[in-house]
Amino acid sequence: MVGLALGAIDRAFIDQHTTGFDALERSIRETSWDELTQSSGVTRTEIETAGRTYAEAKATIVCWAMGLTQHKNAVGNVREIVNLLALRGNLGREGAGACPVRGHSNVQGDRTVGIYEAPTEAFLEKLDRGMGFVAPRKHGHDVVGTINAMERGEVQAFISLGGNFASATPDTQRTERALSNTKLTVQISTKLNRSHLVGGKTAVILPCLGRTEDDGGRFVTVEDSMSVVHASRGRLKPCSPHVRSEPWIVAQLAKRTLPNSAMPWEQFSDDYDEIREAIQRSIEGFHDFNARVRQPGGFVLRNAAAEREWHTGSGKCELTVQPLPRHELKAGELLMMTIRTHDQFNTTVYELNDRYRGVIGERNVVFMNAADIEALQLSKTATLKNASATLTGFKVLPYDIPRGNCATYFPETNALVPLDSFADESRTPTSKSVVVEVIRE
Repeated sequence: MVGLALGAIDRAFIDQHTTGFDALERSIRETSWDELTQSSGVTRTEIETAGRTYAEAKATIVCWAMGLTQHKNAVGNVREIVNLLALRGNLGREGAGACPVRGHSNVQGDRTVGIYEAPTEAFLEKLDRGMGFVAPRKHGHDVVGTINAMERGEVQAFISLGGNFASATPDTQRTERALSNTKLTVQISTKLNRSHLVGGKTAVILPCLGRTEDDGGRFVTVEDSMSVVHASRGRLKPCSPHVRSEPWIVAQLAKRTLPNSAMPWEQFSDDYDEIREAIQRSIEGFHDFNARVRQPGGFVLRNAAAEREWHTGSGKCELTVQPLPRHELKAGELLMMTIRTHDQFNTTVYELNDRYRGVIGERNVVFMNAADIEALQLSKTATLKNASATLTGFKVLPYDIPRGNCATYFPETNALVPLDSFADESRTPTSKSVVVEVIRE
């Protein structure tokens, strides 16, 4: 809206590379300031200041993380980022672009090499040629779908590579019951975590090396948020001479459970260059993998948008119109988001202090607008409640957060995140948009 008012759009880029501008412009002009400020919790002055800063910038990178993706309208949020970047031509030029920030060390790399429940036929055909077998065509489950399938008794075995599934996923009690409904759970883990206490009928824990531990000189690779693939070498002394790496464990499990397989599992166990050779044959963009990953800094995978090549039905960057989200809250209800502290990595909490927000020695807290605290007549502690769970003993802390909202720590309040509430299209749990009651104790 501000960009249109200032005449700051890049008409040459829009005309040459995009479709849908007219509909987007019409939608922007028809949206009132009252709608924008009410939906966002941000004042008109703040929006206009940000808009002018963006309009005056020569190049802009937009970074985002789960603050945008853990909502019902998560995909719409990302599409609006694409709209914003495209209107100023900030796609496919130096110093500009879209940058989703992944918290885990290799989330992007996993997807690149096919860790996905619904790969395309083109991807599977190349995988077939590279590996010399026919991959299954039946799609699997995402996280929410997996838990649902466990509940229905359709999952016989669950193998987890790292992570803390029981604590990281939504609807904690429901997830734990679902895990217990499987016949076999196998946890391949670098450290003990809550999930090891929630097993199937048979539960196996297989300790493995972390990436920081020396694996006999072998190295793995990771891909960061900027599509850079680089080597990761462990240098610390392993905790035990008997602990093996994830690749070794997976290859040996395959060797023992697939005795008639023609795959060279033993070679994969001993020499990770062999795994990279297999990836080179099977995955787009990994030619000369072993040579390029040994270059200082690794190498950058090709990004079509960076070259202004648009893999869409129209062959152009498609601008879209996204409806503003509506949150109809009843009296006494707030919209809760889960957040993390500085000294925390995923579900691993290193200490109970939060230097970001001045909290010392505790994590069962709820951050609220002071006006909401007064309106709900809250005192020192409160109960958080919705259809999924009831959690007691949360310290009430005033915080600079828009009215109608509150914030709590992850994973302590994951039990309040409904399993059946997830983003349209991406099916990401809505951990930043949880309706709760905050009740005085």
